[in-house]
Amino acid sequence: MALCRVWTFQSDGELHRDLIFAENDSCLVSFLQYVLKRKRDYIKNYVTVYTDTEDGVETQIESINSLVKREDVFLEESMKKEIYRSIDQFFSESGEFFKTYNIPYKRGILLYGRPGNGKTTLVKSIASSINAPVAYWQITEYTSSYTIKEVFSSVLKLAPMVLVIEDIDSMPSGVRSVFLNTLDGATSKEGVFLIGTTNYPEKIDPALMNRSGRFDRAYKIKLPTTELRYQYLIAKKLDRILADERIREVAEVTKDLSYAQLNELYTSIALEWHYEQQVDIAKLCGDLKSVQYKQQIQSWDDDVASIGFIGFQED
Repeated sequence: MALCRVWTFQSDGELHRDLIFAENDSCLVSFLQYVLKRKRDYIKNYVTVYTDTEDGVETQIESINSLVKREDVFLEESMKKEIYRSIDQFFSESGEFFKTYNIPYKRGILLYGRPGNGKTTLVKSIASSINAPVAYWQITEYTSSYTIKEVFSSVLKLAPMVLVIEDIDSMPSGVRSVFLNTLDGATSKEGVFLIGTTNYPEKIDPALMNRSGRFDRAYKIKLPTTELRYQYLIAKKLDRILADERIREVAEVTKDLSYAQLNELYTSIALEWHYEQQVDIAKLCGDLKSVQYKQQIQSWDDDVASIGFIGFQED
């Protein structure tokens, strides 16, 4: 490492000033690069959270409290394989794949679909399973051209890394052009794997998908199939309460329920079994579907193709 000395001066017992002395500019640059590398290595076990506030970007470092394994993610197998292959290749051998095939070293994927179907779980599994820094950017009404530039300036220092923008549809309309121009910059996303999520794809600016280098692929996170519902219930260890044939019955009669709703159904089954030692599956499912109907989420049945998405479509 380049030779540098760090001196701390104290004045009147209160003020501290850290000064860095180096033999030359090259030594100083090497030292600062070393500091950034140490910081990048340190935060691999944490998530950096950027929140746009009235006073600018607030930065917090949060530990990853609960690890989500890839096997805990229930998705259509081909989609799951493609997403993880893309993320693994991005961080493999310092992006050598991209250099070999002359591909810009930046990727962007958009996850969209009804709430409760696993978008956040998928993102958490990515954060838990890669050896790279992960940052979350919380868009708010205070997001501005200044905060956009500040966030991208900060994440580039940590690259290669993952930047997650949840509920990207909440980007204020007045700064969307600045955001798009930033994505289009020659080096603005170099080494950044961008993941955007939304529950409301109809609110997404189609311009996000109409040019490469912004979001390269969009994936619709669908409602679980019968087989995925069965696998999810087995993973919840419902077999401690119900026989396998009854679990398959539950999987059959829970069509149109999300994973979040299946989790609520599991909780209801466990409670009823704990107190009654018997379970009325038909009643519990009926109650849950009644709530689902009242929420009136049928607007999600609109044709996704009309908003310009390219990804996995309904069969």
